[in-house]
Amino acid sequence: MSYQVLARKWRPRTFASLVGQEHVVRALEHALTAQRLHHAYLFTGTRGVGKTTLARILAKALNCETGVTAAPCGVCSACQEIDAGRFVDLLEVDAATNTRVDEMRQLLENAVYAPTRGRFKVYVIDEVHMLSNSAFNAMLKTLEEPPEHVKFILATTDPQKIPVTVLSRCLQFNLKQMTQPLIANHLRQILEVEAISAEAGALQLLARSASGSMRDALSLLDQAIAHGSGRVEEALVRQMLGAVDLDHLFSILDALLAGNAAAMLQVVDDMAARSLSFDAALQELAALFTRVQIAQLAPQAIADDLPERLQLLDIAARLDVEYVQLAYQIAVHGRQELPLAPDEQAGFVMTLLRLHAFRPEQEQGAGGRALAAASSASRPSTKSLPLVGATKAPPPARAEASPAAPRPAPAPSPTPAGPSSPATDWHEMLAVLKLSGMARELAQHCELRALAAGRIVLQLAPRHRHLLMKAAQDKLQQSLAEHFAMPMQVSIAVEEGSGDTPAAAAQRDRQERMDRAIASVERDGFVREIIEMFDATLIESSIKPV
Repeated sequence: MSYQVLARKWRPRTFASLVGQEHVVRALEHALTAQRLHHAYLFTGTRGVGKTTLARILAKALNCETGVTAAPCGVCSACQEIDAGRFVDLLEVDAATNTRVDEMRQLLENAVYAPTRGRFKVYVIDEVHMLSNSAFNAMLKTLEEPPEHVKFILATTDPQKIPVTVLSRCLQFNLKQMTQPLIANHLRQILEVEAISAEAGALQLLARSASGSMRDALSLLDQAIAHGSGRVEEALVRQMLGAVDLDHLFSILDALLAGNAAAMLQVVDDMAARSLSFDAALQELAALFTRVQIAQLAPQAIADDLPERLQLLDIAARLDVEYVQLAYQIAVHGRQELPLAPDEQAGFVMTLLRLHAFRPEQEQGAGGRALAAASSASRPSTKSLPLVGATKAPPPARAEASPAAPRPAPAPSPTPAGPSSPATDWHEMLAVLKLSGMARELAQHCELRALAAGRIVLQLAPRHRHLLMKAAQDKLQQSLAEHFAMPMQVSIAVEEGSGDTPAAAAQRDRQERMDRAIASVERDGFVREIIEMFDATLIESSIKPV
């Protein structure tokens, strides 16, 4: 006797045995019980969620010899022939191979004839969105007003491609994707009947890999049974799927927290030796960061019986909440960039190194402090940095640029006088900083309030609050760190100041140049003669200073 695959052997034959689509089953059962039968039904959903199965069960409910019922008997000749796929009045059409209008017309010409065996002639058109526009137009009239003995059941995975004229003539039911717990529980029940032992972790892996499709889950289960010689064990299923063991991911996070990039790369080499999927690894890593964030913000949501609960809570306590959000984005974007990488392993390595590069600074050990002390000895003293600009007088050019409107004096600094006073000229400093884009706009609208060793305080007017973007602040902080050759912490206070910003100075300079240009044109003899002769008006907006 030939073997029958689990997906066909365990295909539901009644509404009661169908799992995961209770909202559709309830509506159909009530309609059948009340004899409120529509002439056309449309089932939509992804592959393997029960569209064709529901169509066959509905066909049995309509043609069961006991009458139209929500619980077909399953033993009459009509029910058995429908289950066997040889009921003459059930016509299953694959629209993917019968897309032309001629084939649809030939199909509909036979609809006028009464059913041979059953109560209704049922047309099941699968993947109906594949029909051509002409085929859709040919079936519109019959679909809207079919003979009383004809029922249409359409199924599709892409309802957006179906014309609205067809959608309006059908009762539409959207079938949901199966949840992982529902798939795992259904697989467990099947294996109990099949007398096959299975580990819970293996079923969870199969349910997750099925991506919401029960048919995919049963196909994977068939493969797992064959791979494990009749046993469904987590280690064998993980090997079959190429899934990443959580131990690898926790090892990566431990190395990340320790700042040990070499240890992270060693884990990558171990994964490559096992031929694990790096795309799946990034997917699992993003899911792990999600669980870590939940453990940080809602620890009560972590199940007590979760095997990795203690490890999750430990990682959650050692990682910053903000960094977990950043790490999740890095993992997701790293997975999107895998097709662009030289190979998957290189893309995975760069994603891990990006996690390493953007991790929060940790407290230095003894070796780190010694290295920092040695490097600081070779640099100028940080305390002298604020005084670099204090000995310089403002350049004469700036004072001569606007004799009529001298730049107002800086607002008094809230910090005490001394080495940390804002003596450095922010205008001069900004001129040498390598900034562009939004970072330069932010810096130009700020005033310098205080500058101390490793820390700078800026002031931004509230009307320019929109410039406070994290990316711009990070670029400004990086540029200041390069300028002073030391790490700098930038703080920006949003409050009104004196208005002595580089942007305001530049605006004053532009206005003065414009005023001088207008005055120069007005004093020109030829221009004055033209104005007096033709009673002309000088359009100031057309004047551009040079």
